[in-house]
Amino acid sequence: MLNSYGIKTKLVALHEHNEDSMIPRLLAAMQAGSRYALISDAGTPLVSDPGYRLTRAVIAAGLPISGVPGANAAVLALTLSGLPPQPFLFLGFLPPKAGPRRAAFERLRNAEAAGLTATAILYEAPHRLAECLADAAALLGDRPAAVCRELSKRFEEIRRDGLAALAAHYSVNPVRGEVTLVIGPAAAAEVSAATLDESLIHALEGLSLKDAVNAVTAATGLARKQVYARALALSRDQPVRNQ
Repeated sequence: MLNSYGIKTKLVALHEHNEDSMIPRLLAAMQAGSRYALISDAGTPLVSDPGYRLTRAVIAAGLPISGVPGANAAVLALTLSGLPPQPFLFLGFLPPKAGPRRAAFERLRNAEAAGLTATAILYEAPHRLAECLADAAALLGDRPAAVCRELSKRFEEIRRDGLAALAAHYSVNPVRGEVTLVIGPAAAAEVSAATLDESLIHALEGLSLKDAVNAVTAATGLARKQVYARALALSRDQPVRNQ
């Protein structure tokens, strides 16, 4: 890109293996008046790319910092997926090995059981895509998802289907390039009665009945009428603030 615009300037490599050691040198140069632009080979710096530690150090040093919006595969994939755009949860790259990857999906499932309702976005290497989709289907259920590949490039591809169908497709149709996976939120029916009760009891400890119902309805995606009826039943067993 720099060559295309005829920009000739000194480049300094910054990556996960040298970021800590580079920070003192860069900070000293900036404090002496130098200015740097943090750029990425593709996408937005810090979003699954190095730069977070440097950014934190610059802020801590009281130096000015600004940014220019650029391409971001996660947000574009969310836009093109056809899945609920908000709230969303960006997970970055999951662990490459099967055990830790499944543990990551289990943590997401547990968060959903506690009330999280969000579309999940993650990056995945193409050679692990089919396994990742199969793990997601096994642990999260066969919910809607979208595989977004090579976004904004010549061979852009968006495939929307259930997790199980996507896993089956990519197990026999391997892909190349950069992949972003978007997974729809858990269906409201997946919120158990025990989870609803736990969420309401916790909410009723510090909120009025009305506010507790509103908070739990937003968190679980359940019908407000259902949440309100259960909240009334639970409120008889504990003190409730002004309704």
